[in-house]
Amino acid sequence: MSTLKGKRVLLLGGSSGIGLATARAAAADGASIIIVSGNRQRLDAALKELPAGSEAIQADLGNESAIKELFGKLGRFDHLVYTAGENISLSMIGDTDLGDARKYFNIRYWGAVAAVKYGRNFINAGGSICLTSGTASPRPGSGWSLGASICGAMEGFTRAMAVELAPIRVNAVAPGVVRTNLWNSLRKATGKTSILILGIRSWSAG
Repeated sequence: MSTLKGKRVLLLGGSSGIGLATARAAAADGASIIIVSGNRQRLDAALKELPAGSEAIQADLGNESAIKELFGKLGRFDHLVYTAGENISLSMIGDTDLGDARKYFNIRYWGAVAAVKYGRNFINAGGSICLTSGTASPRPGSGWSLGASICGAMEGFTRAMAVELAPIRVNAVAPGVVRTNLWNSLRKATGKTSILILGIRSWSAG
């Protein structure tokens, strides 16, 4: 039995990787799909993998004003999924440029915060928000100071929103290393290929 038939699912970062896989799964369960990304080429390619009638919107998810405008145009929906992020990069703390470190949080963390801030009032009764964390926070390795910090911040934000926004369900999914284009820069640097691992933790209220 379909659980998403007739539901409108919005996926920010849905043009590739985990976001696109989630969009395909939701579509297969009967949902109406809207994917959002800053990359027009990826959006067009992703639409070819989704059912007819799916929508693709280009928006800068690192820009608060653009996110606010996006929700003002979309209207109401049922489920919000946020998987957007920049290419992953590692650095030892002594080599970390703090200006670059602040930018690293922009799409992955602050974009998610903005999406929740401006999207929450458009979610239909019984709807939900699903954010993305990762396994770097509880089990970081050398060079993972920024990745671990973002994951920890996202998990704390999710817990707070699960309480504040109830009865809207707010969850975070914490994937491990998943072979997507976010890892492209690391493969070039190390010559290694990622192994597919998936770990999930979630928090919700209600």
